[in-house]
Amino acid sequence: MNKKYDIITGLDLCVDFIVECGNVTPQFNQTEQLIEKYELELGGSSCIFALQASKLGLKVAGVGSVGKDYFGKFILDKLNNNNIDISLIKVDKTIKTGVGIILNRHTDRAILTYSGSIDGVYNWQFSDDLIRQAKHIHIGSYFLLKKLRPFLKDILIKCKSEQVTVSLDTNWDPQDKWNGGLSEILPMVDVFLPNENEAKLISRQSNLTEAIQWLKDRIKVVVVKMGEKGAACYKGEVQYHLPCLNVSVTDTIGAGDSFDAGFIYGYLNGYKLEKCLQTAIICGSLSTRNPGGTGGQGYLKEILSHVDCPSQSE
Repeated sequence: MNKKYDIITGLDLCVDFIVECGNVTPQFNQTEQLIEKYELELGGSSCIFALQASKLGLKVAGVGSVGKDYFGKFILDKLNNNNIDISLIKVDKTIKTGVGIILNRHTDRAILTYSGSIDGVYNWQFSDDLIRQAKHIHIGSYFLLKKLRPFLKDILIKCKSEQVTVSLDTNWDPQDKWNGGLSEILPMVDVFLPNENEAKLISRQSNLTEAIQWLKDRIKVVVVKMGEKGAACYKGEVQYHLPCLNVSVTDTIGAGDSFDAGFIYGYLNGYKLEKCLQTAIICGSLSTRNPGGTGGQGYLKEILSHVDCPSQSE
């Protein structure tokens, strides 16, 4: 059966206002300080994922909500200009579009978030008919999607009945609780994509080896992002670890989300796990070339020019 979409994702719709602080530390008491520069970019883990997936040639649709405001229009234009189907996104005049204020300082950053439209993904947007039109569902920013979370189990059960595969990247939990129904849905996830810290916190294990084993016992494919150390993926007894691509890093915002899109591109195209991982690392590495989560992303021709792994399925 031909599907209308390769991927449908719930979009944590927001903008990122990126402030390059240099050596400046913000101070109160009306202290004015000068920064190096700023950028306004598309934010949101799943939004960055969606743009990279689209740049790889996948047919992507997003569901969610934006405010009827300047930032909402900015987001819709950005998505539409990158060939993402925005027809399922609700423009809601009762909310304000989400904003992430990112204070960058060399290799570290602080993030201040106004959630607004980020939590504007609803269960009714994942209709049975829409799920049937998809090959794959990606869930990002799990802990921020409070309205959707109680219904995710039922949505994923429907995905399983329709042979729709599912990937999950929880991202960080601002409340530091690391569950919120997560344990119920993990066995229905085909590809789980945490970073090292998230893997340990979700599994409640003290070291990464134990965390990976805990996750492998529940999920078919586990992919762990390790920052400058590259990434590793695991499926049963099969495992691979690959280093990052050597690039001049400007900004690491959203690198993990571009990584996710690269892995899922390979997964949907039947790549061997090692090639999925290499494609992911290339996408994540190249995305760091420019400020923001999307400015440095590569297109398919450039990504594939770096790939040297065989493409046979496992």
